[in-house]
Amino acid sequence: MKSSLSKLVTAAVCGLLALALSACKSTSGSKAVIRFWALGAEGENIQRLVPEFERRNPGIRVDVQSIPWTAAHEKLLTAYAGNSTPDVCQLGNTWIPEFVVLNAIEPLGQWLDHSSIVRKENYFPGIYETNLIDTVLYGIPWYIDTRVLFFRKDILSAAGFPDGPKTWQEWTEACRRIKSTSDGGEKYAILLPTSEWAPPVILGLQTGAALLKDGATLGDFSGSDFRRAFQFYIDFFRSGFAPIGNTQVANIYQGFAEGFFSMYITGPWNIGEFSRRLPPEMQDKWMTAPMPAPEHDSPGVSLAGGSSLVVFRSSKNKSEAWRFIEYLSEPSQQIAFYKLTGDLPAHREAWKDSSLVGNPYVRAFFRQFERVKAPPKIPEWEQIAMKVQDYAEAASCAKMSVEEALAALDRDVNVMLEKRRYLMSRK
Repeated sequence: MKSSLSKLVTAAVCGLLALALSACKSTSGSKAVIRFWALGAEGENIQRLVPEFERRNPGIRVDVQSIPWTAAHEKLLTAYAGNSTPDVCQLGNTWIPEFVVLNAIEPLGQWLDHSSIVRKENYFPGIYETNLIDTVLYGIPWYIDTRVLFFRKDILSAAGFPDGPKTWQEWTEACRRIKSTSDGGEKYAILLPTSEWAPPVILGLQTGAALLKDGATLGDFSGSDFRRAFQFYIDFFRSGFAPIGNTQVANIYQGFAEGFFSMYITGPWNIGEFSRRLPPEMQDKWMTAPMPAPEHDSPGVSLAGGSSLVVFRSSKNKSEAWRFIEYLSEPSQQIAFYKLTGDLPAHREAWKDSSLVGNPYVRAFFRQFERVKAPPKIPEWEQIAMKVQDYAEAASCAKMSVEEALAALDRDVNVMLEKRRYLMSRK
């Protein structure tokens, strides 16, 4: 009897112990873990913002993985194929169409309907639009960029354009005046690296070119709108306003400081680079301006760029993932991220902060964000952009005429879009 009682007591104690251990395990393991993939330097810096989110949300832990931009696209596709995608990810906004076609990312409309932080009116329209595919929202702008004109204020002032040119006509005249005063023709007005596809595409968007036609199944680069823009672009080289090829400028910052060229189309990442790399005596001699417009409707259009936050369909923590996106979208967190990285905030309210209001180089970007457009929102766009770059280089070097380059570009693009035409016909 005593032995039986002892066994019962022992069993009861063991049961209670097991229950206690189980409860402890359940409590410690009950946190939802959000896997967040961030790209490049953003992945390193975002770690600084995570502790505050976890403090506010004790039931959630964020596991951040930083991925180099060069490996990101392939890693994401591999993760999709292996059903091992993260919960939340940073995507360049030109990548969104591809992942929508793969049915890999979650539509966000249901979350947006109940959010007081993430609202359509809190974002620049052209930027917000890049996240819409067939009117469905798939991404939330995290940080944004576009291209504006960086220029030598002293040289442009001497040419009669102290605030930068505002129209194509003024742009051409500024180039002519700068070139006419160069020593022995060894200096140029503008740098247009032929390793960059953005400038000719921006000019095309300014003239209203759609770039593609027939439901984005055929190239339309030979159309009159893009042809006008492309001819204007090539005239910078033919007139001697821009150096031909990339080898003539070994160091952009040194070339700019030495006055080898006076204007350069680039993005917000170069604000910090110009501030660090130009010598101290040059710091009051450069400025930024919105893109010149074909006519008088200033500023001209520029590219809608940047990165967005998306939720993958395979996530088991969608509600928690959305909460994290909301947190990163708060104006205070957007400002904190800007101070860490220099990435410009997507949320309009953040632009009222003194760190942005008091920065003269950022003002041109704020104006430009009111007039930005996205390139065609199709998975093949980045391949097409590389072809634009190839033929722009061929035409700038006079290896092809404008007409030949654009006809060849359309032929190549049409081959790239063959599968898209087939799929569209099946619909």
